[in-house]
Amino acid sequence: MKHWARILWLSALVLLCGCGVAGYKGAGGPGATGSGLPVPVPPDPTPHGVNIVSNWQFTTASTVPGTPPLTIAGSISQSGSSVSGAVHVDGSNCFDRLATMGLTGTLTGDNLSLASTSVAGQVVTFTGSIANSAFTGTYTINGGCANGDQGNVTGIEIGYIANILNGTFSTSGGGKFDVAGNMAQNSDAGPEGSFGITGTVTFTTPCFSSGTITPGAFPSGSFIMGTSVALEIETGNGTLAFLGTLKPDTGEISGDYTVVGGTCDQSGTALLVGSSPWDY
Repeated sequence: MKHWARILWLSALVLLCGCGVAGYKGAGGPGATGSGLPVPVPPDPTPHGVNIVSNWQFTTASTVPGTPPLTIAGSISQSGSSVSGAVHVDGSNCFDRLATMGLTGTLTGDNLSLASTSVAGQVVTFTGSIANSAFTGTYTINGGCANGDQGNVTGIEIGYIANILNGTFSTSGGGKFDVAGNMAQNSDAGPEGSFGITGTVTFTTPCFSSGTITPGAFPSGSFIMGTSVALEIETGNGTLAFLGTLKPDTGEISGDYTVVGGTCDQSGTALLVGSSPWDY
């Protein structure tokens, strides 16, 4: 009996050493140490890439004395490590804000590099890194009117404005009326880099009781591009046009409005807010 027990024990030992243990490198297997002892196999790391597909706004701080800051806003798209975009430049006499500037580049890990198409002979390049939906880096402009401009640049990803809408309009004559409704941002940007906005609203004014938010693309209709928000609302008694600026940290949009084409033509200011948390 002892003889058969020893044979069975040796057979089990041979099978164990030859096949190894799941999750380990056994003797003779890949990465074997030669000691015959099983070695733990670390799991293969699965990379989690940064996704920067969204609406973005960048702000420059030039190191060239007397050069004003630029605001660069629009959409960023991504396919793997390849990045592209469509943006507009504001704040410079060298760029036409209505002209779409294309961007192409690469995203490696959290490192982003972008170069623009030539706009009036000017090529803008960004180099930096992404962290917590924000970009920090440097920029340079070569060629054309802004040649030699360079410095630091920061960018922020702007969340979707899909929510219940409330707000107050203050007329230039001292009156006030409220608005309530819903609006939603298109998930895809247009070729010009803006995202259309749709929705319906009601008002507390005898001039008009309700309205429809007409979707559009920069520079007309209802859209968001960077932190700029434009709303064109057809009321049935004129068109209400609003242009404001979004505060990403609070979801508030403040700006100016006009109503034309009806019996209550007017102008003033407005403060619009989401009644529940915005999607940031």
